[in-house]
Amino acid sequence: MKTRITELFGIQHPIIQGGMHFVGFAEMAAAVSNAGGLGIITGLTQRTPADLANEIARCRDMTDKPFGVNLTFLPVVNTPDYPGYVRAIIEGGVKAVETAGNNPQQVLPYFKDAGIKVIHKCTSVRHSLKAQSIGCDAVSVDGFECGGHPGEDDVPNFILLPRAAEELEIPFVASGGMADGRSLVAALALGAEGMNMGTRFIATKEAPVHEKVKQALLAASELDTRLVMRPLRNTERVLHNAAVDRLLEKEKQLGANLKFEDIIEEVAGVYPRIMKDGDMDAGAWSCGMVAGLIHDIPSCKDLIDRIMAEADAIIRQRLTGFANA
Repeated sequence: MKTRITELFGIQHPIIQGGMHFVGFAEMAAAVSNAGGLGIITGLTQRTPADLANEIARCRDMTDKPFGVNLTFLPVVNTPDYPGYVRAIIEGGVKAVETAGNNPQQVLPYFKDAGIKVIHKCTSVRHSLKAQSIGCDAVSVDGFECGGHPGEDDVPNFILLPRAAEELEIPFVASGGMADGRSLVAALALGAEGMNMGTRFIATKEAPVHEKVKQALLAASELDTRLVMRPLRNTERVLHNAAVDRLLEKEKQLGANLKFEDIIEEVAGVYPRIMKDGDMDAGAWSCGMVAGLIHDIPSCKDLIDRIMAEADAIIRQRLTGFANA
């Protein structure tokens, strides 16, 4: 299937693996890229630029296909060595970068000079237009259904994607609620050029996370996510667990007086304990409503092949049947 996204990144299928904290290691990215999608290494999961350089090299040993790196710009007290991470990406020969968080304008000239294509993650049309105006090559449009940070507008993809299609000139992919061939066809029908999957890729054989994490996704329904940190205007969609209940109770009790320090135990530094150790109540971890559509743990290749076969069948059989009726 050819779209502007497959042509932009030189990939076979219009499927991108999102940059997920303590999931987007070389094993994950290589598996997705070898299956014809665009695998993504999560840059800030690597503690230093040198660690990222090593991870890029590891990924290159596992695949000769295009892969990318996610670089998220966060408003934090201890700012990461972003110039160092940018150098590691460029010197590693990476040809695709997924930026997220704050405006990536300051790093775009370096990526452009290196011939690197940049896709920026956005949760609104206005942010997507801003990304277009500063020179991003594509955007990932994140609907309210998504795991992680859905923004503060609460617009689901059935509205957000066609609105993006009305306004944007650069290509975009749909993110949030994407799981299968139905998702891909729907995204294409609404104006996207492909889809970005995060939560769905965690429930794959190659995902380098604890088996308990994968089983939690299998057990979850579409009703099992919660929104936390809304009072701080840093909303995150997470899987419901005991730590999330504690966090929500603190938000309720403290109200307008809530500060990040009040919930730091539930949100800071919890990912290694969850993703690596399988301590499922250690804290809040990002999960999309799409968990309700996850029913198995296939290999990345089997998942992507199935998605493309389903999409082809829907387009050629079901939809064509309506047109010919």
